[in-house]
Amino acid sequence: MILAALAGAACVFGFAPYYAWPVTMLALCVPFLAWSRATTARSAFISGYAFGAGFFLAGVSWIYVALHDYGDMPAILAAIAVLLFCAFLALFPAVAGWATVRATSNPGWRLVLAPAAYTLGEMLRGWIFTGFPWLAIGTSQVPFSPLAGFAPVAGTFGVTLVACLIVSLATIAIRRESKVRTRSAMVVAIAVVFGIGAALQSRDWSESAGAPLSIALVQGNVPEELKWRDETRLKTLDDYRDMAIAANAKIVVLPETALPELFDRLPDAYLDGLRVAARKDGRQIVAGVLERERAGSGYAYFNSVVTLGDGDSATYRKRHLVPFGEFKPPGFAWVFALLKIPMGDIEPGGNGQGALVVDGTSFGVAICYEDLFGRELIDSLPAAQILLNVSNDAWYGHSLAADQHLQASQMRAVETGRWMVRSTNTGVTAAIDPKGEVVSRLPQFTRATLVASVEPRKGMTPYADYGDWMALAVAAALAIMAAWRGRDRPFAALR
Repeated sequence: MILAALAGAACVFGFAPYYAWPVTMLALCVPFLAWSRATTARSAFISGYAFGAGFFLAGVSWIYVALHDYGDMPAILAAIAVLLFCAFLALFPAVAGWATVRATSNPGWRLVLAPAAYTLGEMLRGWIFTGFPWLAIGTSQVPFSPLAGFAPVAGTFGVTLVACLIVSLATIAIRRESKVRTRSAMVVAIAVVFGIGAALQSRDWSESAGAPLSIALVQGNVPEELKWRDETRLKTLDDYRDMAIAANAKIVVLPETALPELFDRLPDAYLDGLRVAARKDGRQIVAGVLERERAGSGYAYFNSVVTLGDGDSATYRKRHLVPFGEFKPPGFAWVFALLKIPMGDIEPGGNGQGALVVDGTSFGVAICYEDLFGRELIDSLPAAQILLNVSNDAWYGHSLAADQHLQASQMRAVETGRWMVRSTNTGVTAAIDPKGEVVSRLPQFTRATLVASVEPRKGMTPYADYGDWMALAVAAALAIMAAWRGRDRPFAALR
């Protein structure tokens, strides 16, 4: 259990900002080897749970910062909340281990089943209770691992499945019972998979759709504890206006909820000033705002992105909301009584909003947490020529969260064959090319503007066409085959 927990914690080094992608697969060898040797499904559950607990406690404990430092939840309750959340997340690798051992007693077939079980568990984690796909194993392979080449074909979960298959091949190779020829065959198989990934990685899945655009990504670096205070609100508005006007680019993007006031309550003179400045220089300003509209006797509130410039404003409203941060899950209203989160109960935007057209270019927009969900971002394709994420990761302080979030955006770029540009309040503000490489970025917790040259792209990757269905089908077929054949047939590689 201790070794499994340590291996889980080590997995975090495979993700940003470390990008040590082989570490993730080496760490997964520990639970996979334990499952191949387990005498009971219960012991496999325990080793999987220990791995998951170490992984998520090390990887997402930054949630404490949002709850305690900025949400004013008492320290002990915030710590308990994080522990309970990580305890829940650890159930997914635990159940994968339990199912693997429960399905077959054959060590070899267990190592065929384990990658499918782990991947299916990860997919379930990305869906249940609105989903939390943070730190998906596949994401750790972007952009430097050859396995990133599988992302445009089968998405994040497809890369998870391939990475876990390599873990199984490596586990067979290091088992004491494996013969020399078996070990050699496993090494060759691993090399072949990496070679296929590298070949896919070298392919261009999209093509140019026009001349590069100059896009200014504004990072205001407004402290979260000051952003919504009355005494600092006007200064924040003035600062963002001045930065937007000074930005030397065709399109200027302000972060999520950059303007700390309801859109319809912003002074007309303020909005007119932004519009006039934009029209004067032939520019468009894209800003993160909070909107409201009449709903019965009250208002419905939305986390939105609006355009300011020539013509009517276009709007995108956030569809996938953050539980506890943006809406109250049923039965958890008491949590909000302990938190002081502004605008913590908003409504989701409608599905089918499509791409946001800015100055003749179509943008696939994701507000903050939405870019964790590849299956939703591809809804804007094929129309979207560039992907845009506006975020505010100031809630998580000087933790790993912002870099981990950046890597999720890198995965979305690779999956779709599109550039991804990110404008954030405190970082990471960056421009990412279709291969997932960060071409340029701003230092975190600085006030600055990043001007990037970004090429619109067109074309559909296989993942953009089929979404997560390919990974789901392959994982399910592999699981069924391994469970069926593992009942009474020995695994040839271990004979």
